[in-house]
Amino acid sequence: MERANLDFANLPFAFQDTDKNIRYYFKDKKWSEGELTSDTTVTISMASTCLHYGQEIFEGLKAYERADGKIQLFRIEENAKRLQRSAKKLLMEPVPIELFREAVHRVVKANARFVPPFGSGASLYIRPLEIGISAEVGVKPSNEYLFMIFVTPVGPYYKEGLTPVKLRVEEVIHRAAPGGVGDIKCGGNYAAGMRATIGAKAEGFSEVLYLDSKESNFIDESGSSNFFAIKGNKFITPESESILPSITRLSVVRIAEDMGMEVEQRPVSLNELPDFDEAGCLGTAAVITPVESVTYRDEVFTYAKDGKVGPKVLDLYNRLTAIQLGEAEDPYGWTEVVE
Repeated sequence: MERANLDFANLPFAFQDTDKNIRYYFKDKKWSEGELTSDTTVTISMASTCLHYGQEIFEGLKAYERADGKIQLFRIEENAKRLQRSAKKLLMEPVPIELFREAVHRVVKANARFVPPFGSGASLYIRPLEIGISAEVGVKPSNEYLFMIFVTPVGPYYKEGLTPVKLRVEEVIHRAAPGGVGDIKCGGNYAAGMRATIGAKAEGFSEVLYLDSKESNFIDESGSSNFFAIKGNKFITPESESILPSITRLSVVRIAEDMGMEVEQRPVSLNELPDFDEAGCLGTAAVITPVESVTYRDEVFTYAKDGKVGPKVLDLYNRLTAIQLGEAEDPYGWTEVVE
């Protein structure tokens, strides 16, 4: 196989067109067989529910090349389950888990030449999405849906890579509220958060750290990923019904437990910021990104001195990525090979 002519070692986290994407339509109460296409556009009615009433959900996962040249996926079933939870909350048609798995395998295989080579530090990002496409004027769920997946080779989400990043506590803008849709991956959550993220970046920060919308006292998550902290031998991560449950966090919690760490998933107060030894962000795109500091008003709490990654954050990162890349045994059954 001739690999795509790209500088894989220096890829940005940005869209790069590939050979194929895959599409399935839900009509007459059944899903189509799925079509691979090179068309990068979508034609829908201007009255589609996704455009007016926000029936749009998506996922994110990655494919990696192993040292033996095989392409490996990570925890694909958890992404399928999360997409189903998102669909049910927005009254959309859930994509069957096996259809999701089939679609991912088909589209990755069709774009195998775009999978970054082992050791490049890059990966093939996989973006499944589902939209309501029925033409409706009244506020009601769509009867028809489009489920599609495109892929694109990407470098690290944060251009710094494993270099620690700076976060700022966001006190004015809230990402989500209890009882809302903060716990699902829908486009509206990200659209609402852009003004906070863009503002923080203009001030020299990589992202914001959102607070709970009720008391503005408890940490929810970062704009693009979950947050965690290390205190002694404790792995601490916020628990809230407004947080998107990260599959990376789910995995790292298990790894931390197996390392002998004490895991605490609970509300985390701002008052605890001075007590943490290390901190990081968790997500498919971010993987594990160490946090250098968190700025809250006029105070700066530092967790990575001289830009060096803390020992426990680094250990967690190495253990997780070794499984994802096929460098270490997978005792959990999280990975599968694209045949």
